[in-house]
Amino acid sequence: SGSFIYMSNLCSSLFLEGCDGPLVSSLPQSAFRSSSQLSNSHGPGYAKLNRRDGAGGWSPLDSNKYQWLEIDLEQRTEITAVATQGRYGSSDWVTSYLLMFSDTGHNWRQYRQEDSIGAFSGNTNADSVVTYKLQQPVFAQFLRVLPLDWNPNGRVGLRLEAYGCQYKSDVASFDGTSYLLFSFDPPPGPSAKDLLTANFKSVHHSGILIHMEDQHGHALTMELLKGKLFLHLRKGTAGDFHTTASLGSLLDDQHWHHISIERLRGHVNFTVDKNTQRLQLPEHQSHFQINQGNVSFTCAEAVEVPLTFASPDSFLQLPWAVSRDSVSLSLQFRTWNRGGLLMTSELQHQAGTLWIYLSDARIRLQIHKAGRIVVDITAGSALNDGQWHSVELSVRRGRLILAADKADTSTTTTSGCRNLFSVFQGCMRLIHLDGSLVDLIKVQQMLIGNFSGLQMDLCGIVDRCSPSHCEHGGKCTQSWSTFHCNCSNTGYGGATCHSSVYEASCEAYKHRGNTSGLYYIDVDGSGPIKPQLIYCNMSDKAWMVIQHNNTELTKLRASSGTNQHLAYFNYSADTKQLGAIISRAEHCEQELSYHCKKSRLLNTPDGAPFTWWVGRSGEAHTYWGGAVPDSQQCACGLQEDCVDPEHFCNCDGDLDDWYPTLYPPYLPYPPYPPKGILNGPSEHLLSSDDFWNAAYFNKETSYLHFPTFHGELSADISFLFKTRSSSGVFLENLGIKDFIRIELSSPTEVIFSFDVGNGPFEVRVETPEPLNDERWHRVKAERNVKEASLHVDNYPGAVQKAPADGHIHLQLNSQLFVGGTASRQKGFLGCIRSLKLNGKTLDLEERAKITPEVRPGCPGHCRSYGGLCQNRGRCVEKYNGFACDCGASPYSGTFCHKEVSAYFRPGTSVAYTFKEPYELNRNSSSQSSSIYSDLTLKGENVSLSFRTGQAPALLLYVSSYYREYLAVLLNRNGHLDVKYKLQSNRDAEVFRSNARNLANGQLHQVSIRRVSESLSVQVRCTLHTLYEDMKAVFLTGAEGAESGEMDPEIARLNALGFTGCLSVVQFNSIAPLKAALLYPDTSPVIVTGPLTESNCGSSSSSSPYAAETTHSLSDHFGTVGTGQPVVNAISSDSALIGGVIAVVIFVILAALAVMARFLYRRKETCQTPESKGAKPDDSPETPFNTDPTSQSIITDTQKEYFI
Repeated sequence: SGSFIYMSNLCSSLFLEGCDGPLVSSLPQSAFRSSSQLSNSHGPGYAKLNRRDGAGGWSPLDSNKYQWLEIDLEQRTEITAVATQGRYGSSDWVTSYLLMFSDTGHNWRQYRQEDSIGAFSGNTNADSVVTYKLQQPVFAQFLRVLPLDWNPNGRVGLRLEAYGCQYKSDVASFDGTSYLLFSFDPPPGPSAKDLLTANFKSVHHSGILIHMEDQHGHALTMELLKGKLFLHLRKGTAGDFHTTASLGSLLDDQHWHHISIERLRGHVNFTVDKNTQRLQLPEHQSHFQINQGNVSFTCAEAVEVPLTFASPDSFLQLPWAVSRDSVSLSLQFRTWNRGGLLMTSELQHQAGTLWIYLSDARIRLQIHKAGRIVVDITAGSALNDGQWHSVELSVRRGRLILAADKADTSTTTTSGCRNLFSVFQGCMRLIHLDGSLVDLIKVQQMLIGNFSGLQMDLCGIVDRCSPSHCEHGGKCTQSWSTFHCNCSNTGYGGATCHSSVYEASCEAYKHRGNTSGLYYIDVDGSGPIKPQLIYCNMSDKAWMVIQHNNTELTKLRASSGTNQHLAYFNYSADTKQLGAIISRAEHCEQELSYHCKKSRLLNTPDGAPFTWWVGRSGEAHTYWGGAVPDSQQCACGLQEDCVDPEHFCNCDGDLDDWYPTLYPPYLPYPPYPPKGILNGPSEHLLSSDDFWNAAYFNKETSYLHFPTFHGELSADISFLFKTRSSSGVFLENLGIKDFIRIELSSPTEVIFSFDVGNGPFEVRVETPEPLNDERWHRVKAERNVKEASLHVDNYPGAVQKAPADGHIHLQLNSQLFVGGTASRQKGFLGCIRSLKLNGKTLDLEERAKITPEVRPGCPGHCRSYGGLCQNRGRCVEKYNGFACDCGASPYSGTFCHKEVSAYFRPGTSVAYTFKEPYELNRNSSSQSSSIYSDLTLKGENVSLSFRTGQAPALLLYVSSYYREYLAVLLNRNGHLDVKYKLQSNRDAEVFRSNARNLANGQLHQVSIRRVSESLSVQVRCTLHTLYEDMKAVFLTGAEGAESGEMDPEIARLNALGFTGCLSVVQFNSIAPLKAALLYPDTSPVIVTGPLTESNCGSSSSSSPYAAETTHSLSDHFGTVGTGQPVVNAISSDSALIGGVIAVVIFVILAALAVMARFLYRRKETCQTPESKGAKPDDSPETPFNTDPTSQSIITDTQKEYFI
């Protein structure tokens, strides 16, 4: 028994590689042909390199784009290079040309460089030689050169040489039923390398090329299907075939194509022409014996003459007399376009005009007469797939038949207006008119018909989707001249789906103003790792929280040595994603706990361990949280504080109590415990500091250098910068001719320039505001085979399309310069941060540490990001980033954005207390006493949000030692009342809002501002976001005050209690509710009754970047706020000058006992060391300096007095 290979339905051959001998110089003149010649001495036979015979070369009669020079190499030859010269001693030379090859002298194929470049650059004078080594050798007998451009002061003149060697091969021809069977015996030992190579050409688009099986039933089949080559595998005789790979396209073009299957160390390289895929395939042997079937060892050549309609101006006109009673027409075509006119002709006897065209990839026939459609027929579908399709039209005895690919259709007669047709771009062949084949060679020779813009005797169709330039799973579609990438549901965007639409870290989302929630994270940007949905915990730092499937307690059963209990932890990220996130994280932590009760873990001190855990690399470990590797201990063993000192782990003491044991971090694989309870929270990773990786360039001559940037087909570059300079080069990388550069050309313009061989190319973005404002600005540039784009901040970007048939590979070879340039242009002066090239972050800081005149890091971020701190939050500078200090804000959260709310029930109250002035007065001077006697109340700022269905209700009450007070309440109609009493001998003033009933269960925001005798009240309904009322009332001032009882109305409301929600309460710079909820132990607050934080005051603003607008997970680390509130401060320029108001008592839901306090603040009040430490450093980047309305801190020596 052995293996065999079955081959059929192709011409195949083997070949030798490597040759460079001259092929043309020894040929006779009869081997040369041309479209025309200027004279006998200018004939094609004189077109030999470095020869001066005749007129010194070939020149055609007319210098136009339809001329050609053809060489018959007399046998199939491997061509590896070509060289050209102009005509000797003349002004005639060719500056660019096309190179064609063929086996038959017909059906030419154009040689393309880089799959897109068709034209070769020619000569610049008559004598110099320009040589091109072909990237891929050509196997052909005939060679043809088509001049495209020539010396404008002369005419076409050409001498030519080709290099290569004789092509020797064994050829077999298959007719569709014949085959060759190879059988062989396995070699004595396994071979290190197996190689199968062949060349094939086919006129049919489908058929089995090779089928291989071994003695175990494993099978491999290579199948040509619709012009593409598929590799199918089957495992065992009972298995089904599945497709492993697909390569190539348009392989039925009757030209030779190379295929190979090479096995190396278990991997297989599958190659079609110059495209290769690496696969994992079964091993096959390479020793063959041949059994001959019905095979011809010659390769029959089909002679078909196609033509190409390459441009919108292309047309072919043929003589044809069309009668109404008898018509016969057929042709074959192939195209990528969904529409286009195939043919039109006037019918005899004024019967109308016949139109046959493609519409929505279907054949449509219409006969127009007198401006109306009298016949309308459709046939076929999906005819724009690039394959050859046939169209047949026949009219016999009044019956009209239209067939696409031999399928008949019925006739539908319609009426309507004449349609407009798009032009056809594609290939045609085998045109028959009334049963006669049109001789297209005579058309080319201008003997019959007329044409313009046609490529004769070749089909120039190109599959721009094979190989596909669409990345990351983007779907490629194409037309005749271009391709398109559908990036839907890929997570990537751009012309080739190259750039990720998501951020690379939670830190990046945080600094776009996003709060905690679920976000898609693409850790490697445009790299191969897919985006992952991850929970971002935006606290003082941005944490990435990766979930797994075993966060609940899992009870484990006892197991024997053979039946182990396996606890699996499957993370939401796959292995590659998790590995990439961990490798980029600044810090990673994970904690899994094992609760044991009479369940030995390590069996210490002398026994074999019962449990171990497996790390990421698959190795087993027997140490646990807090212990060192290979110690076979738990943390208590190293700390010598285990319950039973005879053991190194509490679980090993056979104790009758539950003891938790922590697993070590970095556990993406499961441990194997014997018995107990296991649970594990998510893995937490601190976002990478790549976002803040920066360097400061303090001289225009300073720069950093890195290895060459490799972005041959796709390149994306992104970074942030800030500068005061008006211009400078951000980065530059050079090649021999190619280059790439991004620069600030002026304060309002950024330029992205490069050259891939088509000449310098520039994309410019101009901004309405200057960019040299010492703020961070973001630049993102991308270049791919279709276009180049540049974006700066959120300004409109610029896009430039790449040439349709130009060079596409960016070839660089020098070092990458950052902040400077090797081309002696002006370097950059300022900071560059978070520089990423194709998703990889360059470590600017590490390189800057060893580079003179460049400093690592770049402080000063509040100037750019301080606006993210909301609701009076203060931006605080950090080395890597910034933080929002919410101390002076009633809000909390990363950006002081989170409402601090609580729901109250009757019996719940919060009192915020100021210090009694008498302690201050004991040591005060007479001057301070006089100031105290002259104190008057100047004004207040009060804001709060509430939600209730109760009316009447007391919301806020502020009282002074002298019986002055402020009360905010809802009256019995649900209207808002603000009651002021500033003189004890006068009645209270009441401001009543005309807003609708506010006791409607909706969230309302109230702002009260009094300055001297002017009072303004603002009421806003959050759900409707409309200002319902805004009024002002003038109050009279008061001098002096007398003590007395609480206002009876206030006391009555106080006794009723309050049921509802209160949120973001602020009195001047005091946030009493926030102090009571978040910092009750360090704030002068008294809480009566139950009080817990609630989200009842949240307005639920959605995030434009989050995957979900809300999330139920709580923050895992620390508190939401980044700073504690100023809990005992008074504004230095507020209305509370001298402290006329003695008590601020915040009452919600009936505070029955109202305590009055009085604060006397001297001008020279002192601050605590903590408050001094919290003061920001003087920095030009800090936009939030000390607020002039902020209040000074009272010392801890001040005491509290009660009335």
